[in-house]
Amino acid sequence: MEPQQDSPVYANYEDMRHSGPASSTAYMINMGPGGAAPEQPARVPGPTQQYRGFKTSENEPRGFVEWVVTLFSVLIFIITSPIAIFICFKVVAEYERAIIFRLGRLSGGARGPGMFFILPCIDEYRKVDLRTVTFNVPQQEMLTKDSVTVTVDAVVYYRISDPLYAVIQVEDYSMSTRLLAATTLRNIVGTRNLSELLTEREILAHTMQATLDEATEPWGVMVERVEIKDVSLPVSMQRAMAAEAEAARDARAKVIAAEGEKKSAAALKEASDVISSSPSALQLRYLQTLSSISAEKNSTIVFPLPMELLTPYLAKYAQMMPQPPQLPQSPEKSDSLLDAQAAWPKTNL
Repeated sequence: MEPQQDSPVYANYEDMRHSGPASSTAYMINMGPGGAAPEQPARVPGPTQQYRGFKTSENEPRGFVEWVVTLFSVLIFIITSPIAIFICFKVVAEYERAIIFRLGRLSGGARGPGMFFILPCIDEYRKVDLRTVTFNVPQQEMLTKDSVTVTVDAVVYYRISDPLYAVIQVEDYSMSTRLLAATTLRNIVGTRNLSELLTEREILAHTMQATLDEATEPWGVMVERVEIKDVSLPVSMQRAMAAEAEAARDARAKVIAAEGEKKSAAALKEASDVISSSPSALQLRYLQTLSSISAEKNSTIVFPLPMELLTPYLAKYAQMMPQPPQLPQSPEKSDSLLDAQAAWPKTNL
């Protein structure tokens, strides 16, 4: 088993970013006043200066003309020193860094914050703002994985982590980051379904942030955060989705109603079995129904009359009724007698 190497200690986050290319190494950030001083980036010996993987011509031998021009610039500064002091001394704020080029070559690393000196006529510098920059990714009509047209816009937060990279490695880091964010958003949306796009915005934002941060690291740009602002659907698609959701709700409502009818039917069957076992229970149910009706102050009361109460009277009346006469039947008059017997009770009644 290999021994685990100790992680270097850095005074702040910027020194950690300047220490080397991003990797999975665990860094310790010492923000206290007693932290050790950060180590300078390792430089490759020789005429060519190397900064974190790219080479510059800072320490290459200068030609005769370059030396003559440099001496001439120093001479001009000495002659015009009372006035040149106000021109050659520059100041950068706490949130800025300056990259100096002398005769087109890089002259040291990033300068600032504070005051620095440039030679007249041969030095030029570029300021880089280290504060977080926010920009909106313009709305774009995109096609999702399931062939649905949507309009998506986002907002991106980034800042410069390495001013030297931002000046030397890319012409315009701001425009490059904006264009890359627009194309990355389109590519990521094309790999997601509509349902994933609507329900997994946070995952989509994290994926886009990781992709942008990896792509912009060689430019000295660190993407801090990405937020998906809005996902707009066409009006026809919104209507279709609303109709689908309404149909699904209606289907669920019908299923719930059917289950309720089933349960109520089973309960009614059990109640009927209980009532049929005791005739007095049915009478009590009648009285309870009358009580609930009369509580509402109705002028009309419907009183159900059980047929069991009339059964004895109907049986007695049936015994008192005369029997139909029994006449001899002949084949010729059988049909007429049958008709007379069928009509006899009706005529007597």
